[in-house]
Amino acid sequence: MVKVKRIIFLLMVITIVLLLGYVAFYFLFLDLFVDFWWFKSLKLENYFWLRTFYRYFFSIGVTVFFFGVFFVNFWAASRYLGIDAEEEGVLDSSQRKRLYQIVRWFRTGSLALFTPISLIMAFVLAIPFYEHWEYATLFFFGSASGIVDPIFGNDISFYMFSYPIFTLVQKELLVVSCFILVLVSLQYWLAHHYIPAQKKNYPVGVKLHLSLLLIFLVVHAVWGWLLERFSLLYVDDHLPEFFGLGFVELRYQLPLIWLKIITFVLLVTLVATYFFSKSKRSVLPMTSCILFFTVLVGLSLWPVIPDFVSKYFVKPNPVSMERAFMENNIEATLAAYKLDNIHVEEKKLALNPVADIEKWKSQKYLDNVPLWGSELLIDGYRQLQGIRSYYSFPNVDESRYFINDHLTQVNLAARELNLGRLPSDAQTWENKHLRYTHGYGAVVTPTSQDADQPIKWYLHDLSLTSEQGFKIKHPEIYYGEEHYDYAIVPNKLDIVGVSGHTHTHTSTLDYYHGLGGIPLNSLFRKFLFSAYLGDKKTFFSTSVTRKSKLRFRRNIQERVQTVVPFLTLDKDPYLVITDDRLYWILDAYTLSDWYPDSFPINHEFSNEKRQFNYIRNSVKVTVDAYSGQLSLYISDPSDVIVAAYSRAYPGVFKQLDEMPDFLRKQLRYPRELFFLQMAVYVKYHQTQPELFYQQSETLAFSTVEGSQIQPYYITTTFNRCKGQEEFVLVNPMTPVNRDNLSVLAIAGTLSFRENACVDSYEPNLTIYKFHKDSQVNGFAQVNALIDQNTEVSSMFTLWDQHGSKLVKGRMVVLPMGDSILYVQPVYMVADDTKIPQLSRIIASIGNEVVMEKSLILALTQLQRELTGGTETGRAKPNMMRETLSKSKQEIDW
Repeated sequence: MVKVKRIIFLLMVITIVLLLGYVAFYFLFLDLFVDFWWFKSLKLENYFWLRTFYRYFFSIGVTVFFFGVFFVNFWAASRYLGIDAEEEGVLDSSQRKRLYQIVRWFRTGSLALFTPISLIMAFVLAIPFYEHWEYATLFFFGSASGIVDPIFGNDISFYMFSYPIFTLVQKELLVVSCFILVLVSLQYWLAHHYIPAQKKNYPVGVKLHLSLLLIFLVVHAVWGWLLERFSLLYVDDHLPEFFGLGFVELRYQLPLIWLKIITFVLLVTLVATYFFSKSKRSVLPMTSCILFFTVLVGLSLWPVIPDFVSKYFVKPNPVSMERAFMENNIEATLAAYKLDNIHVEEKKLALNPVADIEKWKSQKYLDNVPLWGSELLIDGYRQLQGIRSYYSFPNVDESRYFINDHLTQVNLAARELNLGRLPSDAQTWENKHLRYTHGYGAVVTPTSQDADQPIKWYLHDLSLTSEQGFKIKHPEIYYGEEHYDYAIVPNKLDIVGVSGHTHTHTSTLDYYHGLGGIPLNSLFRKFLFSAYLGDKKTFFSTSVTRKSKLRFRRNIQERVQTVVPFLTLDKDPYLVITDDRLYWILDAYTLSDWYPDSFPINHEFSNEKRQFNYIRNSVKVTVDAYSGQLSLYISDPSDVIVAAYSRAYPGVFKQLDEMPDFLRKQLRYPRELFFLQMAVYVKYHQTQPELFYQQSETLAFSTVEGSQIQPYYITTTFNRCKGQEEFVLVNPMTPVNRDNLSVLAIAGTLSFRENACVDSYEPNLTIYKFHKDSQVNGFAQVNALIDQNTEVSSMFTLWDQHGSKLVKGRMVVLPMGDSILYVQPVYMVADDTKIPQLSRIIASIGNEVVMEKSLILALTQLQRELTGGTETGRAKPNMMRETLSKSKQEIDW
């Protein structure tokens, strides 16, 4: 019987050990091995270990510290029992034996209880540190910004790096202080109560211990109130007027905090004096101090007095009372969103734009007017250039290349793999992971062309045909914007008919030379990855060889986010075509919600929704679409956050000068950042407190037919670079609740050097403000002029018939010398295929509207209108109907 029990016990032990081993392997070691190999494939293994060290050193260190604090205090409390030797001597042997048993339990046995309690409480209290361990990284590696807040005189880096972790540490230590004081006091009381020979008075050691714990509690409570002062910089009670500290906070809340600190310290001193003093003392000072402290706490929670001050003193004189605080909010917000170095230029429009039209009729300018919008062009790409069922185009990017002897703006898209489009019968493991492993090539089209013509192609088909000089040695796309599953290449599988496999090479072992991926060169690795992927076929497949490499995390945003989770990614990665291969460029941001007095906003990025009041496009990330290798380049060295991470992880971030020239020339100002900056600028461009309070010059994003005009890219000249063209973002804005155009915001990347532009990446913002006394039509007004044009509206009616539909494209505005030109494309879209055709181009200057087949013809018509020519500038109805009918027939065909 005993033997059977031993066997059962042994089996239980073995089962538990195996279960614990499985849990440790699957949830800890497996992920550790896989992540290490993955980072090693990116040549970032040192960064992986350093980041792992920071995380666990800080997290485990905090846990050990809390455990030590609890355990040491419990252990110390168990040593001060204060046995009275005289009373012990009168006890009989049985009573003395029972006394020693109780004393022994309190001194040693209780530790068996307090040890797990200390461990559990340490883990619970350390949870916030596990979640926010990055605070420690920024705290230890952050440096001064050189900008000082005007209220407390601290460097901005104190609020961004020190204040968050101080707040976290103070709250946790205050909780620890309360717990320890209560639990140790309870431990002393139990020992005093249950030991029969215990002294009636607590010994000096007990009093000293409790005093130290009380001081510990007082220090952290006072520290909390000292930190509370800085929280006044983040109050939102004054919205919508301004954000941050105001008159009430400075003159009422801040003095109240200081009074609470002084009163609390005085109260603790009086309490300690009362209990530790041998002479008899009055309780009146202590009672009075308690009452006064209670009143102070009540005043801080009771809003009547600050509301009274605000209502009867501040609100009647808002600008005079809050002027300094409004200025602080404006200055801090502009600095936090990098709007404090904007070039503002008053723009006066020409009374007669004929000369500007004549100059702009040059083909060089007209090639870059964006007539093709991505929202319609994407359907054309998918229908005409998808070619295979498993290829797709996730989205269309804008860029510029040197074509036709000048900088030409183009639309381009990557032909990516989309396995969801394969037939259900083809959704096999071999097809998904060994055969259909990559996209292939890209398409390029001009952003502008004449109407009534098929889409022009600068790069097209799986043969990558191009008459403009585009060529790609390695067009395979193993990493992109699609949601790719894992792939194993090279492999021994015979592959026929898939792009990139010629008739002489049927196996990827013959031609694949990519450096990316994790080698599956041992059975141990194949076993681990089979367990990690939850797929036994990875281990048993005979097509997987020692030369095979596993590629996973192939979505570029997931890939980059795994490497640098502390950066926030832009929603719109963009493609770059080179002679050797394709690359992706991603804009990465550093965010913070700790910038003092800066107005916070909410925005949903690609990977998360965040509230923040500081943003920098501090990093440009490049990803090789063929090998998956990525590089991180610091694009804003002035950002203190990325500077801290660069010091924490040496060698991970490179300087922008180290980026290859062919990639650096394709860098652009991020559309998402520009949108966020302009969302703040619409109000905060009013830097005078009077204007800021009145909001009389508040701006708004332009709208047309209920839709907001988003910033758009255009390649043009602004007469500031000696005629050199710039690839910029344009954001038109109107006065709030008005439709006329008042501001054109321009975001560019060229560096200005003594009236010339240098082709280096230096982001800059320019605001063109139109004179208040002149009327400049806005988008909604131009749209109304188009709708009111009888000839144009009649043609739209004729066009929009069964079998096809009329679609008005994105309207754009662009400076044309000293004039403003509006351009809107008109498309015919077939109902069945959704393929768009550019059919007409509408152009408008002032109150004149024309519609023609090309921009040259439209500008010529506008010249005739403006010079009072005999031609009305509107196409003759009969001729227009004939051409439109012809266009419709072509679309239907």
